[in-house]
Amino acid sequence: MRALTPTGRADATVAFAEVTQPRPGPGEALVKVEAFAVNRGETFQLEAPRPGWRPGKDIAGLVVQAAADGSGPAVCRRVVGHPPAGGWAEYVCVPVGSLAEIPDGLDAVRAAALPLAGLTALRLLRTAGALAGRRVLLTGASGGVGHYVTELASAAGAELTAVTASAERGRRLVELGAAEVVHSVGAARGPYDLVLESTGGADLPLALARLARRGTLIWFGQASRTPVTLDFFDFFAGPESATLRHFHYADSDVPDGEDLATLVRLVGEGRLTPEVGRVAPWARTAAVLTDLRERRIRGKAVLTLP
Repeated sequence: MRALTPTGRADATVAFAEVTQPRPGPGEALVKVEAFAVNRGETFQLEAPRPGWRPGKDIAGLVVQAAADGSGPAVCRRVVGHPPAGGWAEYVCVPVGSLAEIPDGLDAVRAAALPLAGLTALRLLRTAGALAGRRVLLTGASGGVGHYVTELASAAGAELTAVTASAERGRRLVELGAAEVVHSVGAARGPYDLVLESTGGADLPLALARLARRGTLIWFGQASRTPVTLDFFDFFAGPESATLRHFHYADSDVPDGEDLATLVRLVGEGRLTPEVGRVAPWARTAAVLTDLRERRIRGKAVLTLP
């Protein structure tokens, strides 16, 4: 089959190759890929790819071989999936616990935009707990996670301030329910009961300083790729006795498939909106990755297969 494989080059980070079509292992289904989405983490990994690794964690497609034990979706079922890797290909094996069926009303492009960003947002807010009446600061709100968090948190009753450098993306975040949009963390007016921080670097200490006494900061990313420096004594200037919690979306007691089914249901009920920044044929993947690196795409980039 054809698959996109890492090149290790900066100018074109992936190229097509002929690889062996995978065979499902125990508890896996074989999915014919119709569309896949690109995640920021994968673009980072493509800069120095591990030997044998192929990208692809967000896919939608058709089950062509069901799991041998009879579990999971049957043949010819349309699914959204979150494989550990390898989804930028014509076929991919996915654990049945990481698949959810999708209805005819949800197309493959929007479904493929759900998995990693949607799982992150859903589990981040589950970690945060009750949101009604709480003041929330969300940094790095321009991406897929930020859009999903804004929509879900606002619907749950949070008063959310979103941080984005883009005025255009800010307008969209207001449409999704943000109470306020600011273009830098320094412009945010605290105190906040909860901070959801994804940029790291200099932004995290600034966001922490806007946290209320005994508030919580959940650290779920470092998009700036810059380490954070914290001073113990800075906590006494405002967020005294605050909680700083590390978050990783994969550390979940709920299987991916169950949470994907929840996301699909929310989309069907009109309560969650997949944000797709660009749709292109998979032959254009290398060019799309270049545009992502140069920030010419806002929102999810989804590639479609013939």
